[in-house]
Amino acid sequence: MKAICIKEPGKVEIVEREMPVRKPGEALLKLLYGGICGSDLGSYRGANAYVSYPRVPGHEFSAEIIEIDDNDKGLKPGMIVTCNPYFNCGSCYSCKRGLVNACTDNQTMGVQREGAFAEYITMPIERIYDGKGLDPKVLALIEPFCISYHGVSRADVKPGERVLVVGAGTIGVLAAVAAKAKGAEVTICDVAPDKLDYAYKTFELDHKLLNESPEAFEKGVAELTNGDGFDVTIEAVGLPNTFQNCIDAACFGARVVLIGVSKRNIEDFFFTIIQKKELNIYGSRNAMKKDFLELIDLVKGGGVALDKIVTNTYKWTDAPKAFEEFAANAGKMLKVVIDFT
Repeated sequence: MKAICIKEPGKVEIVEREMPVRKPGEALLKLLYGGICGSDLGSYRGANAYVSYPRVPGHEFSAEIIEIDDNDKGLKPGMIVTCNPYFNCGSCYSCKRGLVNACTDNQTMGVQREGAFAEYITMPIERIYDGKGLDPKVLALIEPFCISYHGVSRADVKPGERVLVVGAGTIGVLAAVAAKAKGAEVTICDVAPDKLDYAYKTFELDHKLLNESPEAFEKGVAELTNGDGFDVTIEAVGLPNTFQNCIDAACFGARVVLIGVSKRNIEDFFFTIIQKKELNIYGSRNAMKKDFLELIDLVKGGGVALDKIVTNTYKWTDAPKAFEEFAANAGKMLKVVIDFT
């Protein structure tokens, strides 16, 4: 079979691989659609904090079950499914406490282990979730929605609260959508005007804030909150300055959620502001099984038009072009999907 491989930063190739052979307790899956996420793009750019090379990317996907043993989950050949791509050890302190998303030996597909961007893959049955009839392209978007939803859940967003999401990429936009679904007044913020306008209009968010300068950001926050700051700020970029934005924009007693991942450190950070504002700061890593199950039902019920997040689709044979163009046009392209059908 063939697979998509990031050989090294900036170099993607279609490579030959052996067909995977499923073990007991696993299913053989045929890929249908896969999304290029921020971490995949970071791997391509050499900016992912966790990846090693060469690496088959991809951890947001839909697939058809080709082979599977009898199981108690009702999964059968021919079903269209998605999967939980975060592998946990089951024995560390986090896993023993049920925090499997924060496993100290976490291995995410496409990062610490081979990803899903191949014609066929195998997956443990317990990680496979019935798509319940969702369109396969939409089903491939459940995983990034889970990342965003998990972060919003960490903040325990409540109706009427003012929420700022910094970053109008896929994760940021879906975090805004999740916060909006919980009844919050949501502002989306980014440095790229095209992506910002698309997210604001397409998902009917409450406000937008173009982060074109420190002065413009400060002025916008003051105007949108009457000088008070936001109840919740969510960082969905993974840069020191955007984390600082979230700290600065937070009101006294606010909750700050960090979803973004970076290799860079924040320098000259005035950490006493955390004490002064009595901020509650939450890291948000991966997602949980319940996130997948809840969001499949939410999207199936028409609660979110998830397909609107897709701006570009490429055939899998054009994967090198997809990565190159996404890297060059990240300010205009939101969700890029690879078609394996």
